[in-house]
Amino acid sequence: MDLNRTHLLGLTSAAAVALAAGLPAVASASNANGALVGAGSTLVAPLLANWSQDFEAKNQVSVTYGAVGSGAGIAQITARTVDFGASDAPLTPEQAAACNGCVQIPWGLTATGLAFNLPGISALKLTPALVASIYEGKITNWNDAAIAKVNKGTSLPNLKITPAFRSDGSGDTYAFTDFLSGVDKGWRSSIGKGTAVSFPAGIGGKGNDGVTAVVSSTPGAIGYISASYIIAHKLRGAALQNAAGKFVYPNLKNIEQAAKQVKKVPANNEMHIVNPPKSSKQAYPLSTFTYVIVPKASPKAALLKSFITYATTTGQGFGAVLDFAPIPAVVLKAANKTIATLG
Repeated sequence: MDLNRTHLLGLTSAAAVALAAGLPAVASASNANGALVGAGSTLVAPLLANWSQDFEAKNQVSVTYGAVGSGAGIAQITARTVDFGASDAPLTPEQAAACNGCVQIPWGLTATGLAFNLPGISALKLTPALVASIYEGKITNWNDAAIAKVNKGTSLPNLKITPAFRSDGSGDTYAFTDFLSGVDKGWRSSIGKGTAVSFPAGIGGKGNDGVTAVVSSTPGAIGYISASYIIAHKLRGAALQNAAGKFVYPNLKNIEQAAKQVKKVPANNEMHIVNPPKSSKQAYPLSTFTYVIVPKASPKAALLKSFITYATTTGQGFGAVLDFAPIPAVVLKAANKTIATLG
């Protein structure tokens, strides 16, 4: 099924499509009230493009953002070459120590989808085991009996599968490998999880744009891509089986269902919402929070507090059209508590 039609969000303007493609907002660094510079996650880039424009219009503070990937964003805020980093993967203990006084604050909630390019096929169902086998290079053709069994009634083509993955350090890779590590013992022991892992098969692409390009141009390709990019580029999105046995899409309702499993937020704000329990019947199992990473002590602490507060409140209103669900109240409370410690 076409992911656009599935959740009826549909980006109808060229401007919206450009934002969902991760294009940075145009901002002047000479505004009288100051400027902020950030870098990191490509997943959150479409939302940040909206935030940057609106925040500057309201506060005369420019926010310039480089969508360079979560890994690079963590590296840049650690080196203090930017004012804030953005990552869909929570900091590891080693990264947190290296960042020297940084905190991570959840400010977005969305999902990583599975886009596919199969001529003549508009709907596809995949189980976690199938996804793992495809990315392990064990299933190499779309008419494989295991895929056909799940997609009864669909005439799958005799076409080579080309798995597409992120070649850069990526929060989408983290969510994807965290998901597979939780459901597949073989994956957990052989490949594991992280912002960068060694994929046994496939083609790498830099950023969500790079993986989107591979899938768009390669018949037989499949790639894990931020849901907003799937929508913007009119790709087909697969239905992924969750723990309840339901095949679900990364739409707003299903993303919100996944986030409902969060009842309490730990002090460091690290949350994992992949693979929700069977009781979450409609939850999309590859949902993820995305974080801003900032030093607690910064000469721009006041500006950072203002911008992050805006992002977690007013800025949430820009999320729906880009497949970002509102942050749950329990998570917003934890975010506000951390924001208050800045400066």
